[in-house]
Formats: sequence, C-alpha cells, structure tokens
Amino acid sequence: MSLKHVDILGVPFVHTTRSQFVKQLENHIKAEEKAFVVTANPEIVIKANEEPEYMDLVKKADYVTADGIGIVKAAQLLNTPLPERVAGYDTMRDLLQLANDNTFRIYLLGAQQETLDKAINEIKREYPSADIVGSHNGFFDWSSNDIQKEIKYAKPDLIFVALGVPRQEKWISQNLSYFDKGVFMGVGGSFDVIAGTVKRAPAAWQKANLEWLYRLLKQPSRFGRMLALPKFAVKVISKKVRG
Repeated sequence: MSLKHVDILGVPFVHTTRSQFVKQLENHIKAEEKAFVVTANPEIVIKANEEPEYMDLVKKADYVTADGIGIVKAAQLLNTPLPERVAGYDTMRDLLQLANDNTFRIYLLGAQQETLDKAINEIKREYPSADIVGSHNGFFDWSSNDIQKEIKYAKPDLIFVALGVPRQEKWISQNLSYFDKGVFMGVGGSFDVIAGTVKRAPAAWQKANLEWLYRLLKQPSRFGRMLALPKFAVKVISKKVRG
C-alpha cells in the first residue's frame, strides 16, 4: 500500500497514523523487503535545509515520519495536516512488541557498550519472544565492512541504528544496498531511554506537547540544538505568508 506524503520545507513526511505505519512496516518484514525509515523533528528539517547532502539522504528514505509536535503544528499551519505525531521512540516500542508477537529477528547498532548491554537486557525482559540476533556499539571502523557482513549473516528483520543525527542516516543510506531485506530505522537516543540512562518526559509533559522542554531542562547541553526550533518556526511562517 502506497502512503501519501506532506511536504514541509522540502522534506516529504508520510501521511499516516502510528498504528497504520507499524502495519506498513510489518508488511515489508513479512514480504522480506527492505525499508529505510527516518524519524524527523524540526532540527532534522533545518539540518536538511542547510545541508543539501543530508537533504538528499533524507529524500532517499522510504519513509520520513513526523517525530516532533513542531512538525504536526507546521503541517496544520501550511494547510496540509498530518493525522498525528509518529515519534521514533514510540514506533520502536511498537516494533519491539511486533517482534515479540511474531518472533521477528532484531539487530541493534549504536550507543556506548554499557548502554547497549542495558538496553538489550531490558528488551529481553519486556519482549522475551523478540529474537535479538546481534548487536554492536556505535564505535567501529566505517571503512571496514565487518558490521555489514555481521548484520547480513544474522538476517535480522529489524535493524535499529542509534548513531545520532546525521550519522545514523548516513550509515543506513551508504549501506542499504548491501542487504537483501530488513527495516532499517534511525532511533537516535532511544537505546539510552530503554536502558534507563536517560529518562523520558512524564506523561503529563508529553500530553502537553512539552517533551522538548523537559529534555532541555534535564540536558541543558541541548540548548544549541534547540536553536533549530525558532529557525524552523520562522521558515514555516515565512512559507505560510508567501503562500
């Protein structure tokens, strides 16, 4: 099934609910097809607008989801509304449940080794029937193809790549052609949240669409990255004014 897209500052966001999207990815897995997923927030949209090479990577993805309430609000403002936010962390959790229900094979790539180990233990505890067939931390030689060989040999259905933006998208884009199947998804800091080393915003903050503020208060070092938010807002409003 082909899903329609909504263009926001040149980035093609998939028009879907989270449940519809997870079903779409399940169809790819069962058909043993490849898929490349980017979960994009306003920071990623600004980066793509400022770096043509990164924009090309994002546009090569099979799906770009609205990971951030700012994207949903921008779509509304531009009169091209999206059904809902499709956050990367929540989607990863949905896919882990899907793997648990279907004994799908999982590979995890990224994060510090200690964080990765904790995340794996937590996934095994919460999703005991999901089959973790391999993992590697985020520190490896990009010029070597050892990681690619290991993943291809393991034949995972789901490959979660937590190398951060833009490294995770670059790695997937550069290596996707090497593989025969699998849903490849950049998941940023999701391993840290699953491992418990980073706390997610409480439900009340999430419901109020203030998860970004909670993260900033907990991690002031993110302030520089948060400057993308006003940039994004200005660009969207400017586009709205220009029609």
